[in-house]
Amino acid sequence: MNALVPLPVLLPLCATGLSLAFGIRLGRFQRFISVAVLTAVTALSAILMVAADRQGPLSVHLGDFAPPLGITLVADRLSGLMLTVSSAVTLCVLVYSLGQGMTDRDKETPLAVFHPAYLILVAGVSCTFLAGDLVNLYVGFEIMLVASFVLLTLGGTGPRMRAGSTYVIISLFSSMLFLTAIAMTYAATGTANFAQLAVRLAELPIGVQTLIQALLLTVFAIKAAVFPLAAWLPDSYPTAPAPVTAVFAGLLTKVGVYCMLRTETLLFPGNRIGDLLMAIALASMVIGILGAVAQTDLKRLLSFTLISHIGYMVFGIGLATREAYGGAIVYVAHHITVQTTLFLVAGLIERRGGTTELTRLGGLARAAPMLAALFFVPAMNLAGIPPLSGFIGKLGLMRAGVADGSGWAWVLVAGSAATSLLTLYVIAKVWNLAFWRAAPPGQAATGTVLESGDDSDDDTDAGPDHIPGTGDEGIGTTPPPAGQAVAATLHGRAVTTTSRLPHPMIAATAATIAIGLAFTVFADPLTAYTDRTAAELLQRTPYIQEVLGR
Repeated sequence: MNALVPLPVLLPLCATGLSLAFGIRLGRFQRFISVAVLTAVTALSAILMVAADRQGPLSVHLGDFAPPLGITLVADRLSGLMLTVSSAVTLCVLVYSLGQGMTDRDKETPLAVFHPAYLILVAGVSCTFLAGDLVNLYVGFEIMLVASFVLLTLGGTGPRMRAGSTYVIISLFSSMLFLTAIAMTYAATGTANFAQLAVRLAELPIGVQTLIQALLLTVFAIKAAVFPLAAWLPDSYPTAPAPVTAVFAGLLTKVGVYCMLRTETLLFPGNRIGDLLMAIALASMVIGILGAVAQTDLKRLLSFTLISHIGYMVFGIGLATREAYGGAIVYVAHHITVQTTLFLVAGLIERRGGTTELTRLGGLARAAPMLAALFFVPAMNLAGIPPLSGFIGKLGLMRAGVADGSGWAWVLVAGSAATSLLTLYVIAKVWNLAFWRAAPPGQAATGTVLESGDDSDDDTDAGPDHIPGTGDEGIGTTPPPAGQAVAATLHGRAVTTTSRLPHPMIAATAATIAIGLAFTVFADPLTAYTDRTAAELLQRTPYIQEVLGR
């Protein structure tokens, strides 16, 4: 069973090579490779999750080099759950992107880069979840950074390039800080392996331990978009096409939360900075949701709710009890699916209504009842309406806070309740403006172009025989004026609104909703699993013994 551990990383990397080899010559085969590989990764992740639950942590030392020389990959209950949920979500997003026709337009570029970049992103996420040392964790981050920059800036439009530049600058800064933390850790302990660090860090002076812990937490807080290190996110994510934004919001921030969970439990037990983490959690909740209240663009609104709800996860990490860790893990799994779903729905709204600006939308509940249903279910889940999984995760965290009984814990319980109510207000605002009220006079009609190729009007000079990006050639007409949306397609080219949404887009969105609802239906086994996961994290011994063979 241990031999399966590297496959969630290796399969996407091998498929990337095949995808680049076939490129635009065999587009259908390229798409088949991507879907087949992600399906296999999802199945392997589920197998590893079940095996880790039954047998304990699984590990493999690549090249048979023992720590600290070799690369160690470890699958325990936490990484198994994260792998399974993330793989299932990335598969759904891939199907959504195929339905949107994004990848079909890769024939306009020298290489069909969407599939390779997407597969590399999946490999980076898997590498991060399975990493058994700081160096390999850093490598996983850098793999994700390279792939995410490509996906964020494909099409080369002005807004995407500006957002991509901000994202890269912040990511490179956090990478340099991460390298500094790794260098300090290795200089102080002589290793970067997690299991060895769990033993050796305790022997260091408390000041050195705290400095290393602070550096690592800062790096992971940037990745997770924890306030006050989250200013980059609302300006970076909304400019990307819906599938890219969905996978970024659903997964990449949770990678940072996962790393916080891993290091705080394995490397720095004892909760020395719990009060600081709870203060940061409260600030993230309150500032994030107040930012969402002030927004009128759906994508920016969802970006601020993302920052806000990261605070719930940091709340659990700051409490550092078994019940709190269990609630935080439930909430991480729930939030991956719900946040991804809402950004996918935002893409459907944009394609149907011509914009994500709420003041220019209306009447969608009557015009597109299925779209209204696809929004309503995950929106209620995000708000934490009983008995959905959002309520289960929040309830677990609030019960842990009440059981802790400290002053900060009670403040966080009150802050959690207030944030949940404000989230419900934000969701109601979106529903009233976009779905319930009558369509405003200026709403885009079917056939409106969502986006032109650049900030300029260069695409209008393409001539009467070609409308870039639409697939309509030889029409003999020029495209109508561009609408307000700035992130409709992968390439930033013109695409028109449609009254009938592509079936794969609807099916993929419904599948992510089904995953979120499965967390509700199987709430008892899920919470039992996360409780065992929390106990394993606090024990630390099973992980250390598996890696070091003691």
